[in-house]
Amino acid sequence: MASKKKKPAAETARVSAADLHVKGLKSEVQEQPITDTLKYNYMPYAMSVIVSRAIPEIDGFKPSHRKLLYTMYQMHLLGGARTKSANIVGATMKLNPHGDAAIYDTMVRLSKGYGALLHPFVDSKGNFGKVYSRDMAWAASRYTEARLDGICVEMFRDIDQDTVDFVDNYDGKLKEPSLLPTTFPNILVSANKGIAVGMASDICGFNLSEVCDTTISLMENPYHDILSTLLAPDLPTGGELLYDEKTLRGIYETGRGTFKVRAKWRYIPKQNVIEVYEIPYSTTTEAIVDKVVELVKLGKLKEISDIRDETDLSGLKLAIDLKRGNDPEKIMQKLFKLTPLMDSQSCNFNVLINGQPRVMGVRELLNEWVAWRMGCVRRRLNWSITRKSEKLHLLQGLEKILLNINKAIKIIRETEKDADVVPNLMAGFKIDEVQAEFVANMRLRDINKEHILKRTKEIAILEKEIHSLETTVKSPKRIQNLIAKELREVKEKYGAPRRTEIVKDHQDEVVDDVDNGAPSYQVHLFLSQEGYLKKITPQSLRMASEQKYKDGDGPGQQWEADNQDELMVFTDKQQCYKTFLSEFDDTKASALGDYLPTKLGMDADEKVLWACLPGNYAGDLVFFFENGKAARVALSAYQTQTRRKKLIGAFSDKSPLVKVLWLKENQDLAVGASSGKTVLFDSSLLAAKSSRAAQGVGVLTLKKGQTLAWAAPVEETHIKRIARYRVRNIPAVGVNLIGVDAAED
Repeated sequence: MASKKKKPAAETARVSAADLHVKGLKSEVQEQPITDTLKYNYMPYAMSVIVSRAIPEIDGFKPSHRKLLYTMYQMHLLGGARTKSANIVGATMKLNPHGDAAIYDTMVRLSKGYGALLHPFVDSKGNFGKVYSRDMAWAASRYTEARLDGICVEMFRDIDQDTVDFVDNYDGKLKEPSLLPTTFPNILVSANKGIAVGMASDICGFNLSEVCDTTISLMENPYHDILSTLLAPDLPTGGELLYDEKTLRGIYETGRGTFKVRAKWRYIPKQNVIEVYEIPYSTTTEAIVDKVVELVKLGKLKEISDIRDETDLSGLKLAIDLKRGNDPEKIMQKLFKLTPLMDSQSCNFNVLINGQPRVMGVRELLNEWVAWRMGCVRRRLNWSITRKSEKLHLLQGLEKILLNINKAIKIIRETEKDADVVPNLMAGFKIDEVQAEFVANMRLRDINKEHILKRTKEIAILEKEIHSLETTVKSPKRIQNLIAKELREVKEKYGAPRRTEIVKDHQDEVVDDVDNGAPSYQVHLFLSQEGYLKKITPQSLRMASEQKYKDGDGPGQQWEADNQDELMVFTDKQQCYKTFLSEFDDTKASALGDYLPTKLGMDADEKVLWACLPGNYAGDLVFFFENGKAARVALSAYQTQTRRKKLIGAFSDKSPLVKVLWLKENQDLAVGASSGKTVLFDSSLLAAKSSRAAQGVGVLTLKKGQTLAWAAPVEETHIKRIARYRVRNIPAVGVNLIGVDAAED
């Protein structure tokens, strides 16, 4: 039997359309402008991710964290026995319908076993993995157990006293808190990271005691120097933070920036082994091992014979076996340079404030938290006032009955209908319905005079308490004192020593000048005008020193250097190429050398203008342009954490480059115009910029058709009468070179 031939897709579509037409239906393709598509389809999704998923709020939690912790609180897991994690995950799905895997992943990150937080919220039992391991998988939820950690008391304190708003869950059948009334700035204590749509958040953790002290000091003095109490970030995995006051102040003021953290290690002489026992929070043991193995295979870490991950129940440990005769200190400096054993930690303090994402510095963030916490405390006080006022109202009714208990008994006994008891008491004692209902429901044994006197004595106490609470509610200072008291209690109960050690004297350590795995020996460098580079050893140069150049080429720059040194090459396309001298072969004076545009993979028609050996990136570069301007840029602006080989926008493209000078310190500079005018000025008149593309400031006042023709340090010119050409302010017109000053080289 022959099989049916399948109709083409296009034909199927036509038949379907025809069928619709036969049935009297209309088949139309509606066009929609792309702006409407974005507005109605994409924007709601983007806002949902930003507001309801990825960015933490002022209590320090994302919605997924909050839903999980509140579910555990409702399950009486605060102070109670642990239960299977699967039970918690299942219960949380009533508030968080994103699937059990996502919920369990959230629980793992908040757990004590995983170790991602300075103060974990989940007291876990079982295998919850480790934050410092990429491959150590946590056990399934049916095998592990959990409960809320003790610090969660501070998350849920007074939550039943109207301190925060409650909202409907996703199906409207349950209520959940919109925020948790944290009694300390958890937003700065618990590390948090999230990627939304078009924005992200990356909040590093800080020491709880330091955060509490800083918050108290800030309430007492709005101009408090935050860095004096909030010393530096404190990371759960420990390590050593390389202290840089300028960098930290920038992070504290703007909420953005990066700081460096490196591993902690110890040397075991008997075994000739380096043991790494704390690593940066942003990396993993597997990433470190992989990088070390890669460098050993490339021959850049010849001093290392083996590396092992010996992490066990006692904690993290990476063992690095050294070959004999190597200095462990130098090897670690090399490892810090080449591997994630030293890494940069990013900061982006993006927090949702009243539903709006805002990037804030520490001062602004703590001020927002204090304002929010004051609102929570004020709501708690108002709740207490309401409850005490209700009790006072009942006791005031009871006090009136004290005058004639027998009359109350007589009214109740002589009232025939139950529904008339309350109205008759209201009329007999001039009390309202609530007070009368309270009296009517009293037990028979409670109508003795002693009991009533004892209860009515509470009236004076309640009135005093209500007055004190009302005074506090109206006084922001008294509310702040309450917050400060709570912060001191939190610090005393949960404060812990810093885990990340602060290293302030690291500037003296040679971290950026370690070798790159190549042998170290002296060389002489010769760069020609056309961009040919020769690296010649002293021995070879002594044998033959006469340099050979291509026709039309000639000598340009030359240096004495080390084979491990770094080379920076600037081109006419405003680009900077970075490489190491070890990448070039040793050659002879009789050879042309390596052609840099080819060796460095430059763009077509790109030419070498100038080069330097940056060393430790000290000093400034001064770029002189044809338009008469000069830009002074800190050489450190070209320093990169990674081995980038090409930097675009290395200098301004507004005018052709004439000359580059490297200033180690301020000195007198001379510049000349094509007209012959010359200006001599102190380089301190040029302010150093951090932006590589700075356009600079005018140094020469030029007429139409004139250009800046040359620039040089004064000592490299023939100028003798310095006072004739010196100016105090730039730009200047200058004067013509005359006499001996105009002598040519």
